[in-house]
Amino acid sequence: MTRQSSRRPRHGQTREKQSRGASMVGQRFEAEVGPVAHGGHCIVRLPEPVSRVVFTRHALPGERVVVEITEGTEGDRFWRGDAVEVLDASPDRVPAPCPVAGPGLCGGCDFQHVTLKRQRALKADVVREQLKRLAKLDVEVKVEAVPGDVGGLHWRTRQRYVELPDGKRGMRKHRSHEVVEIDECLLEAREPSDHVVGPHAFIVEDDGFWQVHPGAPAVLVETVMDMLQPQPGERALDLYAGVGLFARFLLDAVGETGRVVAIESDPTASQQSRANAPGIKTTAGLVDRVLAHEYDEPFDLVVLDPTREGAKRAVVEQVVDRAPRAVAYVACDPAALARDVAIFAEHGYELTQLRAFDLFPMTHHVECVALLTRR
Repeated sequence: MTRQSSRRPRHGQTREKQSRGASMVGQRFEAEVGPVAHGGHCIVRLPEPVSRVVFTRHALPGERVVVEITEGTEGDRFWRGDAVEVLDASPDRVPAPCPVAGPGLCGGCDFQHVTLKRQRALKADVVREQLKRLAKLDVEVKVEAVPGDVGGLHWRTRQRYVELPDGKRGMRKHRSHEVVEIDECLLEAREPSDHVVGPHAFIVEDDGFWQVHPGAPAVLVETVMDMLQPQPGERALDLYAGVGLFARFLLDAVGETGRVVAIESDPTASQQSRANAPGIKTTAGLVDRVLAHEYDEPFDLVVLDPTREGAKRAVVEQVVDRAPRAVAYVACDPAALARDVAIFAEHGYELTQLRAFDLFPMTHHVECVALLTRR
């Protein structure tokens, strides 16, 4: 092994990556599949003398498969792989409806080889495991179906393709820049979103954020409002507010005697929230920075709908500093949710309700709504 220099690289230079031994890519192993893990794969533990964990796609717990290594070297602590052959199949395995879903093909879907019922059970297992490991909580989790897809397909109201020569299009492979040519994506919805939820229509830019599952906005609003039970005259803080979806319904509930403040980092979305929810107070800026200097006052309710990395400590501590009676946390990543729930617990807030929704069928993604209340 070559010893690396301890000297720092100059500006613009890249430190040479230390060699970890020979590549294992392409090597195959017969193995039994262990539990599902966060990220759309299952855990395979290769026995001695290999003694390595392989995060394996296109497998199911309990199956016996042939795993082909797709990433990793001899010195890595774990490898990544694909189940390229199934020797003993799970009863929950089904033929993938899409011809380019599978090992070495399109990376857009994780679970097309799994029945919808088991997909939701796997996602529930992941949410439960993350809350147990990161927040030290034992929580019963059920992932609920949401109206708007067709057997787990045709739900994605926004879709991006890679443009190919001659007017063709494609999708990228998993963790790769390589492109697989496709005729159609079976997740793509047959109709675009109309951005209408209950009695309210929302203005959204063509490239602005809006939930991609057609049933998502309504079910999330209903769940948040049911958990928070906002009352006339209360003060509500909508963080990562987007175009004002939750703010609009909070405003309806707290009425003229109440107050709703919406904070959103994207200036265009923040501007649109003013039109979508007239009467709210809006501020464009990063949530942690805005809260560090503004709205240092009590709030009764908070809605948190952060990006995939979660709210993190700076925002959570600023939220609890406002002493809300209840916080509704909308999370698209169970690990980030669990980490933030643990931070809330440090400050006297406990997880009192949790619902999980299958807003991204055929993928490993799952949406959760958690209610946190003061002890």
